Amino acid sequence: MTRFRITPDIAAAFPDTLIAVVIATGLRGHEPWPATTSALEELEAQLADGAWAPADESDPRIEAWHAVYRSFGTNPRRIRPSVDALGRRLAKKGALPRVNPAVDSYNAVSVRHGLPAGAFDLDHVTGDVEIRYADGSESFTPLGEPGTVENPKPGEVIYTDTTDVLTRHWNHRDAHRTRVTADSTRVAFVLETVAATRDEQLLTTAAGDLQALLQPHCDSSSVHYLSPAHPDATA
Repeated sequence: MTRFRITPDIAAAFPDTLIAVVIATGLRGHEPWPATTSALEELEAQLADGAWAPADESDPRIEAWHAVYRSFGTNPRRIRPSVDALGRRLAKKGALPRVNPAVDSYNAVSVRHGLPAGAFDLDHVTGDVEIRYADGSESFTPLGEPGTVENPKPGEVIYTDTTDVLTRHWNHRDAHRTRVTADSTRVAFVLETVAATRDEQLLTTAAGDLQALLQPHCDSSSVHYLSPAHPDATA
């Protein structure tokens, strides 16, 4: 069991936060995921036809995250929220990356709904997961850079477990240690908003869409929600 927790100072600073944690166990990442493939291809076809475009920094969903990044001292045009960076990549290249079915699933849901998403392989998470301010002593090894060690700045919002940092700048980049691969069988997927008053229904719809992509390819799945009013969830 893994406990997810928003610390009181984060809850006080960002009172409109709502986070969906989708847990999937018994994932089968080496089999075909046709619904995920179709979701990616549909997004790319709609973009090519001009029928749809990913949210950009003029969109209220992205604007809200830019404001949050600035509040803890991160320039969001240099270090972008994950959904902003992914949407820009899609708009520029016309295609989303193909990583593995689980990652591809949350990428598709993220850009479709304009919400940041990430995931952790729970078999590599140690202890509880907290969303808190960094104190400057923590270490972070970025995804894809196993030889690199960074130190978040004091006051930066991070996800962390009892070993080290899982994401920097709230959701900018995930850690290498807890990355999701095709071999991952127990995964926590995270979808986030800092404007729940406006976007709560959007978030719950996105969590349902992600769970629908996961369910045919796992033994079980569940959705849990974190907010300042309910800052803890055990999954």
